[in-house]
Amino acid sequence: QVHVVESGGGLVQPGGSLRLSCAPSGSIFNIYAMDWYRQAPGKQRELVAALTSGGSTNYADSVKGRFTISRDNAKNTVYLQMNSLKPEDTAVYYCNIRTHYGPALDDYWGQGTQVTVSS
Repeated sequence: QVHVVESGGGLVQPGGSLRLSCAPSGSIFNIYAMDWYRQAPGKQRELVAALTSGGSTNYADSVKGRFTISRDNAKNTVYLQMNSLKPEDTAVYYCNIRTHYGPALDDYWGQGTQVTVSS
């Protein structure tokens, strides 16, 4: 069974940086896109960044200019470089791997990694 594992979360001071990583434990055929979502307590899960297999990206307005999504195809890994972190970025960050253009029930979700931005 394929499992998606995120790593790289932790506690960081405002203005600091973290890099999240996400990779499946098994093979996933024809990945269309790899996405990062986040969910803060009491809030809906929101899309943070998306990267398609063709190289196009999409970012939430709140993270534009600060976050960068990238991938290593050889390792089948997607990264989220987070710079200039703000307390508002505190959330559980989830990786999603899609084999379709839009959301689907067979998307591959990770368990999440906690990011806490605090002084």
